Amino acid sequence: MTRHHASRRRRTVRRLLAPAAGVAAGLLVTGLLTAPAQAQTRTDTSPGPGAPIGTTARTVGDARYEPGPCPKTAEPSEELEGARCGTLTVPENRAEPSGKTIRLGVAIVAAATATPKPDPIVWLAGGPGDDAVGEAKMAIDGGLNRDRDVIFMSQRGVYSADPALLCRNVDEFNAQVVGLPFDAASTGRLHVDATKACRDKLAGSGADLSVYNDTESAADYDDLRTALGLEQWNLYAISYGTHLALVSMRLHPEGLRSVAIDGILPPSKAGSADSWTSFREGVDGLFKACADQPACNKSYPNLSATFEKLVSDLEAKPVITTVTVPGSKNPVKVVIDGGTLVTWLASATHTAESVPISLHELANGNPQRIAQQWAGWRTNPKGIGVTSHGLSYGIFCSEWTPYESKDAAVQGGQKEFPSFPRSVQAQAPQLPFLHEDCDAWKVPAAAPSIRSVTTSDVPTLALSGSFDAQTGAANGPYVARTLSKAEVVTVPYEPHVVFASSKCAQDIAVSFFDNPAAPKTECLKTLEAPEFKTAP
Repeated sequence: MTRHHASRRRRTVRRLLAPAAGVAAGLLVTGLLTAPAQAQTRTDTSPGPGAPIGTTARTVGDARYEPGPCPKTAEPSEELEGARCGTLTVPENRAEPSGKTIRLGVAIVAAATATPKPDPIVWLAGGPGDDAVGEAKMAIDGGLNRDRDVIFMSQRGVYSADPALLCRNVDEFNAQVVGLPFDAASTGRLHVDATKACRDKLAGSGADLSVYNDTESAADYDDLRTALGLEQWNLYAISYGTHLALVSMRLHPEGLRSVAIDGILPPSKAGSADSWTSFREGVDGLFKACADQPACNKSYPNLSATFEKLVSDLEAKPVITTVTVPGSKNPVKVVIDGGTLVTWLASATHTAESVPISLHELANGNPQRIAQQWAGWRTNPKGIGVTSHGLSYGIFCSEWTPYESKDAAVQGGQKEFPSFPRSVQAQAPQLPFLHEDCDAWKVPAAAPSIRSVTTSDVPTLALSGSFDAQTGAANGPYVARTLSKAEVVTVPYEPHVVFASSKCAQDIAVSFFDNPAAPKTECLKTLEAPEFKTAP
């Protein structure tokens, strides 16, 4: 999930809880639709025979799809050149179908073959708050469009949607946190101030913040399917997108041929306590891989104990240093306390080969490697103004915090890391001050059914990485208990969202859509641990 408490991944996607890098009222945000569509369009009210998906205007119920220009993206996207594009218009609040409408950008990248399969793949982005349209490169680089069209739609509230519920002040505060004690009450107050200012801005724009959630988003996607004239499609969901996919499987199963979920976040247990469980699982996997590698184990014996001691020592006496980061002429102050180290490591599993040497150097008085990485992620200007905090808090504060106690973080931290100081335990990895933020966000709780376990016979591929410290690999078997046609695959030595970093995972995913009953997993046998860096 994306929140300003999270830390940012080094890839084209932000993971769920990835470090955040990261409204206008009215029907059209200036600049929303900028790239020219390069496909001939139709204006019929039903698809013509043989018409490519997305080239026909169509109204179904309260939703209308219209071909048109491609959605804007925060960075240029060659993958969208030549895409068939348009917008889906739906009620903002389905309880008031004649009220305000919102517009969601749609981009359809054609299959690489001249004879595509009839059931396309829909990409569900992470966050919550990331924009699927901006992740086309990851999906296409991984081969998802080999013989199927791939559909990218703005989830409500995200960058390419209208309205886009963005808050630069939250992203800018997230960057400032590198120079503050992570877990301090003073930082928490500033944290909540930024959240409240964001809420006031978005509510003042006229947005109904209570309907930016999974129930409405799942209905948006089902409306898109019917408006495009499709009987069935497939889902590929990453990170927080798996949360939405599991809700969609429960609420709108009729149009789903198959579902792949990668970096799994079950709605039934999402929250602070589970964040600690996933963190424990992912870092234990990484530390074990170091211990199993003779050179790493010799250089950095008992890495887990080193890490836990560092957390306690740094919480008592933080390290303060300065670094230079790309794009800034001025030195950046960095404070590394116990909470900083935990949140850094949750994302540092994406660069696993350097984690042991980074911890070793820090333990021996050299914080520069970690400080440089931490500041680089959090102050990256490309992350400013692109995350939908309106969507992320809409989900956290209606679907998560109402269904876990305010002590959940402490209890989870005590269970998984009893040696940690209470101040560290109280702020779950990548979710600090969550309940305080939601007290300021003020949206009603979702119906209790949002926390229901998903039971389904839709063929499902449950993918995880053994180094995933954000949504632990144990979530795969957990969701598969009630998915009768689930194939659980853990890709060894990989972090959160394996599709983004593993060719093997990409091949497994493509083979799954070819034959959901028997994905090809032979490549798992060839995978080896990374060669961990050691000091000369």
